[in-house]
Amino acid sequence: MMAPLGWGWGITCLLFVGAAAWYANWLLAGLHVIDGQRFIRYRDLMGFVFGRKMYYITWFLQFINLLLGNMGFILLGGRALKAIHGEFSGGHSPARLQWFIAATGVVYFAFAYFVPTISAMRNWLATSAALTIAYDVALLAILIKDGKSNRQKDYNVHGTQAEKVFCAFGAIAAILVCNTSGLLPEIQSTLRKPVVRNMRRGLLLQYTVGAAVYYGISVAGYWAYGAAVSEYLPSQLSGPSWATVLINATAFLQSIVSQHLFTVPVHEALDTQMQRLEEGMFSRYNLGRRLLARGLVFGANAFVTALFPFMGDFVNLFGSFVLFPLTFIFPSMLVLKIKGECEGRWSRVWHWGIIVLSSLLSVATTAAAVRLIAHNASVYHFFADM
Repeated sequence: MMAPLGWGWGITCLLFVGAAAWYANWLLAGLHVIDGQRFIRYRDLMGFVFGRKMYYITWFLQFINLLLGNMGFILLGGRALKAIHGEFSGGHSPARLQWFIAATGVVYFAFAYFVPTISAMRNWLATSAALTIAYDVALLAILIKDGKSNRQKDYNVHGTQAEKVFCAFGAIAAILVCNTSGLLPEIQSTLRKPVVRNMRRGLLLQYTVGAAVYYGISVAGYWAYGAAVSEYLPSQLSGPSWATVLINATAFLQSIVSQHLFTVPVHEALDTQMQRLEEGMFSRYNLGRRLLARGLVFGANAFVTALFPFMGDFVNLFGSFVLFPLTFIFPSMLVLKIKGECEGRWSRVWHWGIIVLSSLLSVATTAAAVRLIAHNASVYHFFADM
């Protein structure tokens, strides 16, 4: 997020995109109930307001977001496991990244099989929070140590002018990925009443305390290593060995819970089509169908991830092509449709401005992401051991 932008533009974009994402999600949280009807899925809300066509468009964008996000998590888990293995093998193991990607897919599959719904995740949230805190504290401590010892930091943005522009748009897409999920109505459906107030309180906490944590790690990483900073920070740490193992282990374990949030709606859709809804989740028939459905999802995602192990590409592509519409364009469209005549002229101009600007940014960042994929495809071969 920082290296392609430098200090000035990097900090500016972090703050601007974070504030814009908070505002857009704040708007969307207020549309949870319309005309007395509660909407627990984003696609249902868009379909109710704009018709069946927008229902399917939203469904498509969400599922692309979820699947690409899951591939990014699988790659994250695979790299974390490979780093742990490298510490114990002394870096001389013939094990390839693809082995660890496959192992990550199996673990994700097992978790999704035995924790089938988003409601069943509530018992894992405290564990996820503890793992995140352990990861952040350990990583930040080593980043500070490495930053103090690194006397030759280069903060310049390198490359041709065209490369700088494309990489900057890619960084903006990556920042957006860190700030939103495109699943706010689905998350909001799990809250107790008053739903709108509680969701907005949660958003305020996320975009202050939460953002300070993950922005802080990104800024600290850029400060410590400069333009040479890795897209996966734990791969660049100086040690000690036990801390590297701890950081990668917490990254892997926390990703198990995090990725489940991105795939639960996919599982829910498949379960609705494939299972007997009149029977319990753990009936013999439904267990067999769930085994098949989860196996197909994680088998396909793990295979594609192993085929194209380019971490930045996954992040940039689903941030640009999918999250700009889901985060910025659709909420303003909803406000204009539902409250347009009552909002006043300047409010309509404001929301149309958001739609136009977000559309332009979506096109530009998608072009940057496709360019990055084309570049990496020319540099690396299929199933590259990165």
